[in-house]
Amino acid sequence: MNKLLRILFAAVLCLGVLALSGCGGDKKEAKPDYSKPVKVGVNPGPHAEIMENVQKLAAKQGLKIEIVEFSDFVTPNTALAQGDIWANCYQHKPFLDATLKKEPSFDLVSAFPTALFPINVYSRKIKPGQPIPDGATIAIPNDPSNGSRAILMLAENGLIKVKDIKNIDTTLQDITENPHNFKFIELEAAAIPRSLEDVDCAAINTTYALEAGLNPAKDAIVSETADSFYVNIVAVRKGTLDDPRLEQFRKVYQSPENAKFIREHFPGSVSIGWKE
Repeated sequence: MNKLLRILFAAVLCLGVLALSGCGGDKKEAKPDYSKPVKVGVNPGPHAEIMENVQKLAAKQGLKIEIVEFSDFVTPNTALAQGDIWANCYQHKPFLDATLKKEPSFDLVSAFPTALFPINVYSRKIKPGQPIPDGATIAIPNDPSNGSRAILMLAENGLIKVKDIKNIDTTLQDITENPHNFKFIELEAAAIPRSLEDVDCAAINTTYALEAGLNPAKDAIVSETADSFYVNIVAVRKGTLDDPRLEQFRKVYQSPENAKFIREHFPGSVSIGWKE
């Protein structure tokens, strides 16, 4: 009987040791390979240009960055959620929040603020300083986040009134007063610059405005106010918040050197979005 107990005790002890050692295998939890570059998704234009500067600054500190360009607003978050890229830098938090409502399985979070890329109204028919005529057709982005942003921008400038000027979920249905009888057309944000010949004016994100040869500082006929809460962010997967490279990335992006680059290369078009 004692022999049987000794055998059972030995078996239990062996199982415990195996459990603590990962069942006797050599498999260990995968750790980031810090020798490889981190992939950061951006949109073409100012986002990419700023990231190229960050890439150079980071390289001096030993952080390698590989820039991946996306031509739309949807794919970068999908790529991030799937682990194809390490971070993305192209969107504001309201846009990320709207994405997470649609895709609750995306385990994405805001890591830190970057810059403000205002959304402004442009026109081929109306010159800066001239009022938008009554009955004008205005194109706005068709995604909920940027569509709301365009509507709120018009309300902040006194052209329309909405139920709640602080509600980032505002839609066309929330317009309470439209004294100038504006007509609104919702289009994909990237396609709006090409619609300028067909509408009286259009609300265009800075990224796409610059690509279309528009100068936000000179060509905008209505501009987003300076206190906008649509400051852009770097987004990452939640687990990346513990990655030491993220803090290094933040310090480089928010460095005085990068702030100087932004001000010198995009005067009147892009503003610093963090506290210096």
